[in-house]
Amino acid sequence: QVQLVESGGGLVQPGGSLRLSCAASGSIFSVNAMAWYRQAPGKQRELVAIISSGGSTNYADFVKGRFIISRDNAKNTVWLQMNSLKPEDTAVYYCNAGVQYSSGSGTQFSWGQGTQVTVSS
Repeated sequence: QVQLVESGGGLVQPGGSLRLSCAASGSIFSVNAMAWYRQAPGKQRELVAIISSGGSTNYADFVKGRFIISRDNAKNTVWLQMNSLKPEDTAVYYCNAGVQYSSGSGTQFSWGQGTQVTVSS
């Protein structure tokens, strides 16, 4: 089974920046799309940004121009650079990855444990 280990969350003031990272490890053949989601208290989990294995990216409208998703395929790692943070960005951020365990097998999606991001003065 794949393990997704996230890091980089914390407390930051409005207008500040944070960089989240998520590393996939385990007996895996390849990692396809990787994404970041977030869930604020009392709200549903929502997609923040996604990046394909080829580097194509898509962002939720509420983070366009502020957040940047990137990855290193050799390290099976994805990052989320978060700039110009707002109090409404406060949430638990989760990494999601589509993993193949062998050549020709289907893609299975796994979640990280989540990392708290709090934007407050």
